[in-house]
Amino acid sequence: MRLDKYLKVSRIIKRRTVANEACDAGRVLVNGKPSKAGTVIKPGDQIEILFGTKSYRVEVLNTNETVKKDEAKDMYKEI
Repeated sequence: MRLDKYLKVSRIIKRRTVANEACDAGRVLVNGKPSKAGTVIKPGDQIEILFGTKSYRVEVLNTNETVKKDEAKDMYKEI
């Protein structure tokens, strides 16, 4: 699954366009490397999102194409 779509489906970022812009700005790291929106995400990858002075780190658990709102938290675990 593409990185920008994963961020939207898992509800880490609300809109895919916002996720795409964050990737283009270099604020999203996958396994410690700046990544583009089209980077393929698989279970076990670690994603770090830089929000100003804070960073948010998660580990990918699964990459379902569609999930219900209450099941979105099960797609990742916070590190």
